[in-house]
Amino acid sequence: MSQHAIHDPRDQYPQPPFPEQPQEAPGLAREMNPKPDHGETSYVGSGKLEGRKALITGGDSGIGKAVAIAYLREGADVAINYLESEKADVEELKALFDAEGKELVCVPGDITNHEFATSLVEQAVERLGGLDALVLNAGKQTFVEDFDDLTPEQFDKTFKTNIYAPFWMLKAASPHLQPGATVIVTSSIQGYQPSPGLVDYASTKAAEKAFVQALGGQWIASKGVRVNAVAPGPVWTVLQPSGGQPQEAVKTFGEQVPIQRPAQPAELAPVYVFLSSQESSYVIGETYGVTGGSPTA
Repeated sequence: MSQHAIHDPRDQYPQPPFPEQPQEAPGLAREMNPKPDHGETSYVGSGKLEGRKALITGGDSGIGKAVAIAYLREGADVAINYLESEKADVEELKALFDAEGKELVCVPGDITNHEFATSLVEQAVERLGGLDALVLNAGKQTFVEDFDDLTPEQFDKTFKTNIYAPFWMLKAASPHLQPGATVIVTSSIQGYQPSPGLVDYASTKAAEKAFVQALGGQWIASKGVRVNAVAPGPVWTVLQPSGGQPQEAVKTFGEQVPIQRPAQPAELAPVYVFLSSQESSYVIGETYGVTGGSPTA
């Protein structure tokens, strides 16, 4: 289907029911059924990010991979971070970059380690030759039905992944971000409509919204750097079957929103392109909802 062809959005992509497909976290997108669409064949660029240098965390699959592909097609130089266990998905993305004559800078490692999170930014700056766009996309989501079963270890890991790691990376990136640079945080509708089984995750997503509002106002005034967030609704990524949802919920994933299906990662990528481009020069401290019709207010 052409990227610009008119189509009923309700049946543009697969709808539930989906098969159960348990995976150990963090999982691999290549093993999902149906396999997510990251825009591999559908996204067509127009030079909106020509010459920009971008670092994307969680770039191996899901939204991060879709953003990497869109940024590639828009002319950016791209670095991604991922965990070693996700290397098989990264190889697919690297092959796509190679086929289009561009190098994908790959920096594996665990961003919940303070020292690595800082070095990740420094490595990206060195290998890209600068940094104009920082996409803080990596996240941890694990469904726990009963609060009494939510362990301090999981609570700590969720906050380290979703809150502390972005803080550490922003501290490291700050000296390198020149006026016109952009930061985008992947938040979630869970920050507005928290699910009972996602107490820790939803809490971090609400915190991200306030973090972006506060830092966005500060940095545009002091640095000329724009900070924004994207709040997706249900998105068909490996985060869901690898513990983000119980398997029963995976089968009906997305049917609860008005569009009655989950988003594909490719449907999120254009928002990230917009927020990184000069077209969004007056958008600061905002959280863009991409939720399939569920309100974020």
